[in-house]
Amino acid sequence: MKKLALFLLFFGNIAYSQQEFPSVDLKSLDSETINTSSFNEADKLYVFSFWATWCAPCIQELEAISEVYQDWKTQINVEVIAVSTDDSRTQKRVKPLVNGKGWEYNVLLDTNQDLKRKLSIANIPYLIVVKNGKIVFIQNGHTPGAEEELLAKLKTL
Repeated sequence: MKKLALFLLFFGNIAYSQQEFPSVDLKSLDSETINTSSFNEADKLYVFSFWATWCAPCIQELEAISEVYQDWKTQINVEVIAVSTDDSRTQKRVKPLVNGKGWEYNVLLDTNQDLKRKLSIANIPYLIVVKNGKIVFIQNGHTPGAEEELLAKLKTL
């Protein structure tokens, strides 16, 4: 039974990771509507990091990536998009937090959690790498140093 569970966990992730990335309208911090399908430059890696202002591991992950983001961009063709899953009650905290941190990410608001729901995301932090409109890698959770492992994975994609 354990082998079956491990098999499904491993191969289920591979099968899912070849899925099309959904097209959903989200808002930018400036209230501009942006569709996720606009992130479609050929062979560019898009790292969608799902987070919330109340999620300490999410903020740790985005901070860790922020420290190495400029270096990543010199090594590979990558763009990080931080997708806030804060609801209407906590959404007002997003812009001040992002401005205070000085993150250079494109930050989008998934206030109704439409994108999160379409991707069946249960827990955050959750990271999805998209290339040519397809999901090519998924990472759930954050541990210190994971950004180095992520860079190594991105280089292989």
